[in-house]
Amino acid sequence: MGARTAWLVLLASAVLEAVWATALGASDGLAEPLPTAVFTVTAVLSFIGLERAVRSIPLATGYAVWTGMGGALTVVWALVAGSQPWNPLVLLFLAGILVAVAGLALTERAEPEPGASDPA
Repeated sequence: MGARTAWLVLLASAVLEAVWATALGASDGLAEPLPTAVFTVTAVLSFIGLERAVRSIPLATGYAVWTGMGGALTVVWALVAGSQPWNPLVLLFLAGILVAVAGLALTERAEPEPGASDPA
């Protein structure tokens, strides 16, 4: 998997993390069948995506981006859905998470593809 594809898979996995976290909250302790099914499927897909992405992206960076973006998207969804009240500080700190994640993504060098030559 190329570096660009790995980053796209990682971001999709972060979106799935927000979905499974939200579904987990709606599952009433895994007692509600539909949210529990959504939680189970999206959690598995999210972890598979993370695993595939960190084959090309360094694990520490991949995990930080996955949890940071997933957590931030979960909060954004809670704000939009009205289950968490709006607060300027929440928005400020969410922006901080997103800037930090973007910084990690922009400064991290992906692992070279097997067989790729290193120009340095």
